[in-house]
Amino acid sequence: MSTSDILLDAKGLAAWYGAAQILYDVDLQVRRGEVVALMGRNGAGKSTTLKALIGMLARRRGQITFMGHDLSHSEPHHAARLGLGFVPEDRRVFTDLTVMENLEVGRQRVRQWPDGTVAPHWTPERLFELFPNLGEMPQRPGGRMSGGEQQMLTVARTLMGNPFLVLLDEPSEGVAPVIVEQMVQMILALKAQGVSILLSEQNMHFAELVSDRAYVLEKGQIRYQASMQELAANEEVRRSYLSV
Repeated sequence: MSTSDILLDAKGLAAWYGAAQILYDVDLQVRRGEVVALMGRNGAGKSTTLKALIGMLARRRGQITFMGHDLSHSEPHHAARLGLGFVPEDRRVFTDLTVMENLEVGRQRVRQWPDGTVAPHWTPERLFELFPNLGEMPQRPGGRMSGGEQQMLTVARTLMGNPFLVLLDEPSEGVAPVIVEQMVQMILALKAQGVSILLSEQNMHFAELVSDRAYVLEKGQIRYQASMQELAANEEVRRSYLSV
């Protein structure tokens, strides 16, 4: 793929929580229409990487370019306006708002690719096709939904912003197997629509089903990068950096 296909490019990304440095010179790229897995054990720095990319950390360093825009010093709302979506691990739905009201909170304009073609755009109706569970409960308050349903609602609300690329934090964590299966189908459907995804994930099986490429993090550094197929075949890397 040409460099024009690169949507997100991070170079030398470092991040801190207070005085503690968590990330050390992380380089990664996500191209148009691909799913990239950021893998590693608990505490490896996966969620911190996503937060640093979107601008949620007070202290970070490095070069972050998204769709030709410099995000190195920008706030999360600025990144969101440019079409970078973020689905946090802790869901954060508005518990007093209904499903429909939560979706409306995320609504943004229809976007175009640099070449003028219309980017994937989402309406509640289209999202209810992607997430049939939500379509059955449009007036249910977010606080009266299961964890898996809240996870779906958070993804759907992010998609209402019509993102070019979604940062997806631990989508399979703590949800029932049937929801994990729906998450797999959802990610594959998004990819088919041309949405790019960078997901942080520990579940090798889940990542293998949806991802094109993988970066493996250990103690805040990228130790390995390859196609998902190569990672799945490399038992030594998986044993060193992914096995519990």
